[in-house]
Amino acid sequence: MKICLIEPFHAGSHAAWACEYARCSRHDVELLTLSGRHWKWRMHGGAVTLARRFMENDSKPDLLLASDMLDLTTFLALTRKKSAALPTALYFHENQLTYPWSPTDADTAQQRDAHYAFINYTSALAADAVLFNSRYHRETFIAELPAFLKGFPDENELESLELLSAKSTVLPLGLDLQRLDRHRPKETKGASAPPLILWNHRWEYDKNPEEFFAALYRLQEEGLGFEVAILGESYRKFPKVFTEARQQLGKRIVHFGYAENFADYARWLFRADILPVTSSHDFFGASVVQAIYCGCTPLLPRRLAYPEHLPAALQERFLYDGFDDLLERLREMLQSLPVPETTELREHVGRYDWGELAGRYDDLFETLAGGRTGTP
Repeated sequence: MKICLIEPFHAGSHAAWACEYARCSRHDVELLTLSGRHWKWRMHGGAVTLARRFMENDSKPDLLLASDMLDLTTFLALTRKKSAALPTALYFHENQLTYPWSPTDADTAQQRDAHYAFINYTSALAADAVLFNSRYHRETFIAELPAFLKGFPDENELESLELLSAKSTVLPLGLDLQRLDRHRPKETKGASAPPLILWNHRWEYDKNPEEFFAALYRLQEEGLGFEVAILGESYRKFPKVFTEARQQLGKRIVHFGYAENFADYARWLFRADILPVTSSHDFFGASVVQAIYCGCTPLLPRRLAYPEHLPAALQERFLYDGFDDLLERLREMLQSLPVPETTELREHVGRYDWGELAGRYDDLFETLAGGRTGTP
């Protein structure tokens, strides 16, 4: 069958997900995208541009698969001559209802922030299937909708939530984890080397870097030995704590900044020993999964989607509760090295590899399309 995958914000994890699924699927997946910038304009106007391109294209898909950045209602209205009979699936990488707003975003002060969440809501109503990348994501989005709708003056359509919930399911984010294996070092790390603590997330407020570095400052004051690799994507404006940490941690920082290429990124993940995660927001956590897959021992907060990435039997060992607990567990790890690699963790997150998930995606979309195969 033929799938038209529509992505108005084709960058970063959105682009990786779209391109990797297109490559791994047994179906013919055609991408319809816009560049990944100006996210608010993409949510408002992207549907108009993509609808025009869709109508100009001679392709005749069996199914539409759109990301949460698309105003699906506008897209379907403008393409109804071609899309009226097509089944549609909406994939939520994130949502604007429960995503924490940046403290520097001017829209919050001007009370213009509700419309983006409303686009997510109406798009979900218009779709035949609503897919979330984690159980946490699905549960929090649906749980928050009643209060959101009650914030409007009347005709709140609360009855729609039962329908939305019924057609919603969890379809984990697919990742090319096997690509990391190609960069696995042949030699093992020397026992005398200081333990390496890893940061491999975006340099943004919702990843809570202040708490991460506060823990490292405390450990440094106590005289514990460790090094730090600070990876992850940064932007023109990023939290000042990164600059402060570079000065305060000094020579302990062995890498600071975005990895030049994927091979370098993978090598740092394999080299790292401990991944203390302090994020206050994450709908899935691809960087966390990648590090676990490479054998880096995680310390994850007991919140968000993180418990889903650990086997139930190991959650008490690798989940922490609050800053003091994080600090104590980090201290214990640094004092009882080497940190043993837990193969159960790697095997558990290995289920997110496209080798495991692509068939699940394909089967779901084939069923949604009514059994039409048309596979090339």
